[in-house]
Amino acid sequence: MIGLDTNIFVRYFVKDDPDQTRLAVELVHSLSPSEPGWVGQAAILELVWAVTRIYRIDKAEVIRILDTLLASRDLVVEFDDTVRTAVRLYRKGNADFADCLIGASARAAGCNRTVTFDWRAARDAGMQLLG
Repeated sequence: MIGLDTNIFVRYFVKDDPDQTRLAVELVHSLSPSEPGWVGQAAILELVWAVTRIYRIDKAEVIRILDTLLASRDLVVEFDDTVRTAVRLYRKGNADFADCLIGASARAAGCNRTVTFDWRAARDAGMQLLG
C-alpha cells in the first residue's frame, strides 16, 4: 500500500499541470486491489478545500470526485464508512463537507451529539446549535 497526498488527487482530477498530471495519472492507474493507494481523511478534506476554494469546482463535481474515490477498488479510504456518511449529508444539504465529516466522525466515535455555532452545520450536518 502507498499513501497518497492531496496534491496527487488535485493533479489527477483538476489536470492543471501537464507534467504532474501525467505522473499522477500514471501512479493512480498503476494501483490495484493487491497494491492499493491509501487516502487519509485529512487528504480528502484538503482535496475538497482545494477544489472548491482554489479551483472553484462546483458541488456536483466535488461529489463526483468523492464518489470516484470511494468507489475505487484500488484505493483504501481511511474510515470509508464515515466518509460515505459525510458525502451523503453533503449531497443533500448545504453544510460544508468539512462540517459533514466532523459530524459523521463524531457519531462514528460514539458521540451522542456534536455542538456548533454554525446553523448550516446544525441543520444539514446533524449537529446541534449551541446558544
